Amino acid sequence: MVKDFLKVFILSLLLFIGCNIDFFGFVISSDLDDRLAEKNSLKFLVDKGWTTLSLPDEYSFIVVTDTHIEDGRTWGLEKLSAVINSHNTTAGNTQIEFVVITGDITQYGSEQDIKKFIEIADSLEGIPCYPVIGNHDVYFDNWHNWRDNIGSTRYRIDGGKATLFILDSANAFFGKEQLDWLERELKKYSGNVFVFTHYPPFVEGPVTMSMTDLREQARIVSMLKDKCKIMFTGHSHIRYFYETGNVRYVTIEDFRSNSTYCIVTVKGSSITYELKKL
Repeated sequence: MVKDFLKVFILSLLLFIGCNIDFFGFVISSDLDDRLAEKNSLKFLVDKGWTTLSLPDEYSFIVVTDTHIEDGRTWGLEKLSAVINSHNTTAGNTQIEFVVITGDITQYGSEQDIKKFIEIADSLEGIPCYPVIGNHDVYFDNWHNWRDNIGSTRYRIDGGKATLFILDSANAFFGKEQLDWLERELKKYSGNVFVFTHYPPFVEGPVTMSMTDLREQARIVSMLKDKCKIMFTGHSHIRYFYETGNVRYVTIEDFRSNSTYCIVTVKGSSITYELKKL
C-alpha cells in the first residue's frame, strides 16, 4: 500500500513539474471520454472553411506550442501574422499554408482566452490555424469552453499532398478508442503524414513528463513507423528531438517564455524544419 502511494505521489510530482501545473485546476479537469464523444463536432473548422487543405507540391507551415494565453495576454502571439507575411513575401520561400498550436493554448481554458485564440487565428490573413488541446486547456473542467467555441479535440485534416492528425493527449494518455481510430485512419493514407499532440512520447531528463502509459507509447511508435514523417509535441517547455522507425519526434519549447516557433518546409518527400524566435 505504501509503495503504491509513493509511486502515485512521485508520478504526480513529475507531472506537475513538467508544465507549470496548478494542482487544483488539474484535479478538476475533464475526462477524455467526454471530449472524444464530441469527435464529430468541427464547429470552429467548419465556420472558417478549414476542414480540408489544398496543398501544393512545395509549401511550409508553422508549429508553436504552449502559448498559455492568460487573461487576454498573448505574449506576442499576434506577431505570427507579421512572421507569415514576411516569410511569404520573401523571394525563394515556399508559402506558409497553415499553422498548428500543439496544446496549452490557454492557461486555464477560460472562454475569454479561447476567444482570444480565435481572434488571433482570424488575423492570420486566411492561413488556417489548427488548435491542439493541452492539459491547461481543460483546467477547472473548462473543457466546455473549448467544446462550445472550437469543438472536437481529435480530428484529421486532408491536404491532398499531406494528412494532418490532431490528437487529444490532455490527460497524458490517448485511450484505446483514439488509438484504434488513428490506426484505422493511417491505413488509408500514403504520402506525407504529420501528427500533432500535446504530450511527447519520450522524456528528456528527470523533470520532463511524457505519456503515462508505456504500452500506449510503444503502440503509437509502432503505428507511426514508416507512416508518419514527424510528430510535433510540446508540454515540456524545452526542445528535444528523437528519431525512431523513420519518424522524427520534435518537442518545441514553450512560446510564452521563449517566443519560439518552428517553420517546416516540405518539398515533395524532403522535409526540413528550423526553430526560430520572434
